[in-house]
Amino acid sequence: MPLTVAVQMDPLESIAIAGDSTFALMLEAQARGHRLFHYLAEDLTYEDGRIRARAYEISVQRVEGSHFDAQAAVSLDLGRDTHVVLMRQDPPFDIAYITAAHLLERVQGETLVINDPRSVRDAPEKLFVLDFARFMPPTLITRSMEELSAFHAKHGEIVLKPLHGNAGAAVFRIDAAGTNLRALAELFGEVWKEPYIAQAFLPDVSQGDKRIILVDGEPIGAINRVPGKGEIRSNLAAGGTAAKT
Repeated sequence: MPLTVAVQMDPLESIAIAGDSTFALMLEAQARGHRLFHYLAEDLTYEDGRIRARAYEISVQRVEGSHFDAQAAVSLDLGRDTHVVLMRQDPPFDIAYITAAHLLERVQGETLVINDPRSVRDAPEKLFVLDFARFMPPTLITRSMEELSAFHAKHGEIVLKPLHGNAGAAVFRIDAAGTNLRALAELFGEVWKEPYIAQAFLPDVSQGDKRIILVDGEPIGAINRVPGKGEIRSNLAAGGTAAKT
C-alpha cells in the first residue's frame, strides 16, 4: 500500500546527497511508490489539539545540484494526512529540538512517528553512549578548565568537541603540548552553555571507524568510515568515505 511520508529534516538545499542517510531513505521510499512531504521543525504548529506542518510534496533524484523538486506549500495535518512521520533533523540538541519532539509526541497514536520522540529526547547521542563507556576511549565531560588540563596531562593527545554537535563540526585534535587548548576551551564556553566533551585521541582512527546498523537490536549491515587525507574526522559530511567492512 502506498504511504504518505512526512520528513522533518534540515533544508533540502543544504544536504550533501552523497552521504545523507535521510536522502537515501527518501529515494528508497519514492522507488517503492510512497508519497513524500518535506518540512522543517520550525514549521510545526499546534492549534485546537492538532499538529500541522507547512510542508511541500517533493520528488527526489540523485542528481548533484538538482536533487529535488517541490510543489507549492500545503498545511499538512500530521495525524490525519500522513501514515509516517520521520524525525530526521540534525542537532543542535537545543530547546527548539526538544520542543519539536514534544509536539510530535502528540501525533503518536494517530500516525507512526520514527523515531519515538520521547526516546530521541531522552537519548542525546554523546550522553546516552555513556551507558557503554567500557567500549569507549577515556572520556571527560566538563566546563572546567582545571579538569580539562588535568585530563590532557593524563592522556596527552586528546580530541575536543561540542557535546551536542553533529557531522564532525567543531571537532579539534589537541597535541601533546596542549597547543590552543585553553583558547579552544574558552571559545567553547562562550559559544555553548552546556559542557563540552574531551576524549583521548586514538591514532587508529586513520584506519576508519565502523558504523553498524541495527534493527530491533540485530546487526544488519555496516560501513567503515575512513577519514580524508590530513583529517581525523571520518564523518561522511566532513569528507570521510564509506568502505565495505
